Amino acid sequence: MIAVVGENSGTELTDYVIPYGVLKQSGVAKTIAVATRPGPITMRPALRLQPQATIAAFDADYPEGADYVIVPAVVKRDDPVLLAWIAAQGAKGGTIVSICDGALVVANTGLMKGHRATAHWATQALRAKAYPDVDWVKNVRYVADGRIVSSAGISASIPVSIALVEAIAGHDRAAALANELGVSDWSTVHDSDVFRPRFGVNLMAFVRTTYSNARLHAMQSIGVPVAAGVDEIALALIADAYSRTGRSHAYALSASDAPLPTRHGLMLLPDRIVGGADPVDRVLPPFDATPSARMLDKALAGIAERYGRSTAYGVTLDFEYPGFRK
Repeated sequence: MIAVVGENSGTELTDYVIPYGVLKQSGVAKTIAVATRPGPITMRPALRLQPQATIAAFDADYPEGADYVIVPAVVKRDDPVLLAWIAAQGAKGGTIVSICDGALVVANTGLMKGHRATAHWATQALRAKAYPDVDWVKNVRYVADGRIVSSAGISASIPVSIALVEAIAGHDRAAALANELGVSDWSTVHDSDVFRPRFGVNLMAFVRTTYSNARLHAMQSIGVPVAAGVDEIALALIADAYSRTGRSHAYALSASDAPLPTRHGLMLLPDRIVGGADPVDRVLPPFDATPSARMLDKALAGIAERYGRSTAYGVTLDFEYPGFRK
């Protein structure tokens, strides 16, 4: 039993959706998307999803707790309801898996004390100061220390999810899944230092996506065509990437405003309607046969073509993604 938990007011899109989609596609465990409260989750930086259960409903159905709890980065990382629930799941014997700066949430529960852990490169100084009783490790994609597992920046959600499949069902199943997704390596090998802004190396790309693009250009609305059965992994990667450019924001574009199920059972709430009163500036092509995890490369190529390679490179710094160079 695996629970992926979100906080309704703001949860990182890729952190939440990628582990859910990968684990559901693997078929090795029952995986449920939950939220702290009823109603939809506002995903950051884009989209809205309706979770499958609240944490209260989950507790009623599974009083023994989850075997694994996936914790993404959230806006309210000190939310008392979320912290209490994660701590309770840990006390029941669940393995807690943080994605990116979901590590800050888990650290706030106290469960990481005395453990090795990692998170996004940008919060390294903050983590070292705020949680000195955690052994923070850098230059690694994920760390497993007892029943505490943590991963680096956003893109590490894919390899750590495959590694979790390997831990549950063995190498062969993980390798087959990786091949389906278009992933060649899910090891811990990673250099987080290369993503830190450095003058003369990558600072301008970082400034462009985080500051100057939004000040110098009008924001464009990007429609991502969606329909029932949409690949939630591909959707999350594309919407997340385009919404980190400082030039554009991604919207789920549907034929109607009715909620629609993704490939593996999440409920997506459309943002814009085809032919509606609030049209988007540009509509992306429909998804093709590109493997799910490779859609990030496709999104970055599209961003580079439209907004320049420096902007695309800035997005990769935020994603902590080693697959693209300026």
